[in-house]
Amino acid sequence: MLKYLIAISLLICTISSPAQQNWTRVDSLFEPLPTSIEVWRTSSPVEGKPSIVYLVRAKLASPELQFKADTSYRRRLTPRQFFEKNQAPLLVVNASFFSFTSHQNFNLLIQNGVLWALNVHAISGKGKDSLSWKHPLGSAIGITKKRRADVAWTFTDSSLSIPLAVQMPVMPLKDSHSHFSRKTFKKMLQPFNKPSPWRMNTAVGGGPVLVQHGLVAITNEEEMKFAGPALEDRHPRTAMGYTKEGWLLILVAEGRHPGIAEGITLKQTAQLLIDWNCEEGLNLDGGGSSTLLINGKPTITPSDKSGERAVPGVFIIKRN
Repeated sequence: MLKYLIAISLLICTISSPAQQNWTRVDSLFEPLPTSIEVWRTSSPVEGKPSIVYLVRAKLASPELQFKADTSYRRRLTPRQFFEKNQAPLLVVNASFFSFTSHQNFNLLIQNGVLWALNVHAISGKGKDSLSWKHPLGSAIGITKKRRADVAWTFTDSSLSIPLAVQMPVMPLKDSHSHFSRKTFKKMLQPFNKPSPWRMNTAVGGGPVLVQHGLVAITNEEEMKFAGPALEDRHPRTAMGYTKEGWLLILVAEGRHPGIAEGITLKQTAQLLIDWNCEEGLNLDGGGSSTLLINGKPTITPSDKSGERAVPGVFIIKRN
């Protein structure tokens, strides 16, 4: 009986974060899981609003785990369909932003060192600026073959097999060209922010970056993701980050369900990651796209009435 109680206490325990979130470990709801993965849940209000948030911690160095990404070509799949396509992995979570019409990823995706999707670096102006273009860099989180994680601002081009990356945000360049060349990219950087090849085995993009050096540092202006007051809007969220101790962090927040889970802001997302000792982290596509499956079991309830939204790219954790 004592051994049974100890086992239950290890599987379901509660901690409080500095933001007064009461997190409950819920591994037992998603078994079987390796010891290198932890699943946590909180339904504590976030700044007075009802919330439901899940956070997964995975040990980057664990030989039990494989970190993968997957994408579809000229179509989108639901996370459930990606789960079935990849022979029932441990975890599937949505990743990049995308086009509803062309199904194109708007952010890079790297799988087994191969660049399968590119960033969209050209955004056309509106109104009096309709003949101009702005060129932001896209942020991404990657994992090397040696299982080290990094968040960076990346430049991709069809002529490059490996993205170029900088470790500091860059304001978007404005010009009259719809194409943003590698030569132009390098010219716009300061001498102390030199690009280097970003050699990742697996990577997914999104934005904006939320956490740098363990602090809230939202680079929305540089990445041109959300306009004006949208920064303070509460929505379903998906985010990823990592800690100095070698944990990969995956966070999803339910939202758009009044009185049950109203979603969280970008700043609140950043703070929740920091409460788990996040060193660097970024926002991924949220809203109706936010979905997290663990062993094929759903966590949050998607905000779309139809259920899971089809997406062109996901991040995956498999058992090795």
